[in-house]
Amino acid sequence: MIELQQTIERLNDWIWGPPLLILLVYVGIYLTIRTRALQFRYLLYAHKLAFSRHDDNAKGDISHFQALMTALAATIGIGSITGVATAIAVGGMGALLWMWVAALFGMATKYGEAILAIKYRVTDELGEMCGGPMYYIHKGMGWKWLAALFAIFGAITAIGTGNMVQSNSVSHALLDLFHLDPIYSGIALMLLVGVALIGGIKSIGKVAGILVPAMALFYIIGGLIIIFMRVEEIPAAFSLIFRSAFSGQAAVGGFAGASVMLAIQMGISRGVFSSEAGLGSSPIAAAAAKTDTPGRQALVSMCSVFITTGIVCTITGLVIAVSGVLGELGPNGEVLDGSAMALRAFDRIIPYGGLIVTIALIPFAYSTILGWAYYGEKCVEYLFGYRVTKLYRILYTLVIFPGAILGLKLIWGFANMMNGLMAFPNLIALFVLTGVIAKETRFFEKLLRKEKEERAIKRKNRN
Repeated sequence: MIELQQTIERLNDWIWGPPLLILLVYVGIYLTIRTRALQFRYLLYAHKLAFSRHDDNAKGDISHFQALMTALAATIGIGSITGVATAIAVGGMGALLWMWVAALFGMATKYGEAILAIKYRVTDELGEMCGGPMYYIHKGMGWKWLAALFAIFGAITAIGTGNMVQSNSVSHALLDLFHLDPIYSGIALMLLVGVALIGGIKSIGKVAGILVPAMALFYIIGGLIIIFMRVEEIPAAFSLIFRSAFSGQAAVGGFAGASVMLAIQMGISRGVFSSEAGLGSSPIAAAAAKTDTPGRQALVSMCSVFITTGIVCTITGLVIAVSGVLGELGPNGEVLDGSAMALRAFDRIIPYGGLIVTIALIPFAYSTILGWAYYGEKCVEYLFGYRVTKLYRILYTLVIFPGAILGLKLIWGFANMMNGLMAFPNLIALFVLTGVIAKETRFFEKLLRKEKEERAIKRKNRN
């Protein structure tokens, strides 16, 4: 097991080396330029659209809001809590700044992914929408081999990132807080997921539409209470974040210290894990949305990056910073990492604070498992057809159990490796199809101007 973990760590160092990190940031910057910084110009309108507009007569399976919640179900929570803690435990507090950088340009990347997903989506034999990188690589570029490669990586990543990481984080949180044997939490999650997956995307959308907003609000309020309780330490926390992002962080307690490169590597890789911008997973959910034009749902998809990294990840990082838990040892004598670090940070400042993390973590993980089940299922459907998806659902449900009982580092290492492999084909496609994204954006902005003029005329006529 130790040899396997070391092999995965070496592969991660290679996969998440400079080429992928540069490609991720470059594609985000390039799309920002080609869309004229659309993520900043339409940020408020995008959030208004996500929470107010309904396109019941448009083609699609779920609403804008349900598509956003399904995408958030697969990102917010574990990536924004455990992922942030893991990044800080390895790369120091400076990793948080590089998560913000990844998110800043990641919004443009997320927008571009969704535009392409809806433009090139198809209808399957059940009448459901299918879309995502495998379809826009296939139909937009004509590179069937690369589309198949993405689908293979996507189906495997769903099992690692979307499934085993989630069950592992929940089982460890319950073990730390309630001393519950991971065997029991693994079995319980298997049963709950199996029941929900029977209903497909519409069932997943409904569950996510209820769970995600409620749990996100619960966690955000809990985190803000802690931050306000230690508000005098916030300036020092931001100073440490910016300082260590560019100069590294010295060893403290059991924390071995981190270089600038390690902070960048952990920040960007965990930023991608948190927001999934560039990964190619969330456009699979965006493709199922009811929308009259690709641009509208693309703006809604863009919101998920701001919500996950800009809000939830920032709260997690600041709570860890002001609590001073970085470098502390756990009961097993090892440096605190993952959900255990987040639990200790919340517990340090308010009584039973760990309950906030655990109560938020469980439904977050559950909804994430459901969201990624849909992603993996659509990848398998692209490769082998709809009939094989039922077998995939069974396999997907069964691997929850080993995910719950295996070691944290092994599971996270595998997930990180698969995220990187999944990102490469998608980023290549985004770069090649940037012209299509820019053209669709110009068409959409023209449509928005026309709608604005029509509303102005109606107001004038009423007056």
